[in-house]
Amino acid sequence: MSHPLEQLRDDALREIESATDEQVLEIARVKYLGRSGSVSTWGEQMKTLPKEEKPVIGKLLNEVRNAVTAAIETRNAQFRSQKESGALARIDISLPGTPHEIGALHPLTQMWERSIEIFRRMGFALADGPDIEDEWHCFDALNTPPEHPARTEQDTFYLPDGRLLRTHTSTVQVRTMESTPPPIRVIAPGAAYRNEEIDATHAAQFHQIEGLYVDDNVSVADLKGALEFFMRELFGSDTAVQFRPHFFPFTEPSLEVYVKSKALKGGEQWIEVAGSGIVHPAVFEQVNKARGDKAYDPEKWSGYAFGLGMDRLAMILFDIPDLRLFAQNDLRFLRQFA
Repeated sequence: MSHPLEQLRDDALREIESATDEQVLEIARVKYLGRSGSVSTWGEQMKTLPKEEKPVIGKLLNEVRNAVTAAIETRNAQFRSQKESGALARIDISLPGTPHEIGALHPLTQMWERSIEIFRRMGFALADGPDIEDEWHCFDALNTPPEHPARTEQDTFYLPDGRLLRTHTSTVQVRTMESTPPPIRVIAPGAAYRNEEIDATHAAQFHQIEGLYVDDNVSVADLKGALEFFMRELFGSDTAVQFRPHFFPFTEPSLEVYVKSKALKGGEQWIEVAGSGIVHPAVFEQVNKARGDKAYDPEKWSGYAFGLGMDRLAMILFDIPDLRLFAQNDLRFLRQFA
């Protein structure tokens, strides 16, 4: 006479084999292997069996559980195979394939990567900082007190608590000096914001890479060498670079950087692409006050700083006539850079 566990196994296998779909099969699985299922109930009863019966019944119980589990897995595989076969049968192989468009990097992203790669080869490390800043990091630390006219030129967006959207990534240079003693050589890529009327060459949000190098005896010659190398690596070895005196409150002397490139629409002409200069001693003094030491003693250290407009460089490099095209998501425009 067969044991009840053997009868249970045979009943379970017949029910699993006769299951018509995955839902019916799941009901059978719960019925036999679920927490309150028949096989699980036998497992609970093992502790009440006489000691001499436990090895025999335990072995049989394991065989039943393994057989039911294997049958369920096999039936599940059959259902999956039937589904896949049915899906393949409905495919018309005579139809043309579905095309998949391959994306590409946005032209501004391409400009970021090319510029960062050049500066990394020159030994610059990447630095980052918040887009929402306070007035000290954005203006005061950069020798631009509240009454300075440069604040009007860099009108930005203010939050109710007095904080603001940074007008340049020079704020990252200040934060880097606060946290790191000299010498330092960093670039700060990121977005900047100003309250501008939007037109072909101006936007409320634009993108910059600002650089800072502080060391012994840093001079204008070092600054010119670095920026000339960058421009020629970016635009080509025949690119002409020109430096013109200018005023920035945080550098002295200050220079605007112009390039002449064949990429310009309408022929070669000089276009301003960057501001630069030797870091003003007043900036070092402000950083020293914030640090509480003389790490950036202007009598010992000197440095240069520069700011490059990524949007303007991309317009030159890719011959783009209107800054607004970068943000309009027009596929006719973007496909040109795929």
